[in-house]
Amino acid sequence: MSTTLFTAWDYQVSILEFIAAVTSFIGVWLGTTRKRITWPWWALSSALYGVFFYQVDLFASAALQLVFISAAVYGWKDWAPTGAVASSTSARNRRHIAIGTIISVAALSPVLSSIGAAATWSDAFLLIGSLVAQVMMVRQKWEAWVVWLIVDLAGTVQYAKLGYWFTAVLYAMFTVIALIGLKRWHDSLSH
Repeated sequence: MSTTLFTAWDYQVSILEFIAAVTSFIGVWLGTTRKRITWPWWALSSALYGVFFYQVDLFASAALQLVFISAAVYGWKDWAPTGAVASSTSARNRRHIAIGTIISVAALSPVLSSIGAAATWSDAFLLIGSLVAQVMMVRQKWEAWVVWLIVDLAGTVQYAKLGYWFTAVLYAMFTVIALIGLKRWHDSLSH
């Protein structure tokens, strides 16, 4: 593990975790503004968090960071230089997304358990839910923020339960940002 930068809540925050959290916060905040510059920030924070999660045996969360880096490339390519233009997902597609998410989490959880992951159901949900939200974000769907809201709440609980308090606080802030993103993106539909 990296060198400790400071201690918060009797938890040693590493330099790696701190820098990953700051870059991630900036990237997620920029996402609420629909600005294209969000994607390089997400790629950098994902690379840093990938290393951190791997070090603490959260394998699905570590693998998810590779997905985020790939999505950042596609997001940068697909969003106009002026930013995202929010659109809606059909009710039918929303149902399919929800069912697919549940089935995928149920399938991934035993795999994580078999390889000794620090968390199974919650980490599987963070992986699958984040993947769904990220794809929706790249495709400029405002409903991505609804999924992010649920994922961020789950992440807050998982990281707090595992004792990664600094990252838990970050995910709590992401939950608030998801509410802001939801409002901003939804409001932009009428313009």
